[in-house]
Amino acid sequence: MHIDIDKDVCIGAGQCALAAPKVFTQDDDGFSALLPGREDGGADPMVREAARACPVSAIAVSDD
Repeated sequence: MHIDIDKDVCIGAGQCALAAPKVFTQDDDGFSALLPGREDGGADPMVREAARACPVSAIAVSDD
């Protein structure tokens, strides 16, 4: 699994961190970021839900 976060689109709503807190966090500016070591999603089933929950579709999840 590959996760891309479009930092130019992200508004810092935090829905990704709420949906998949083991994968996503918010950086010092409040924008979406991946937790270290979770760049591949960490097999978390909520990663795709986090992408769907993003109100501006800033997160793209693709299979390797």
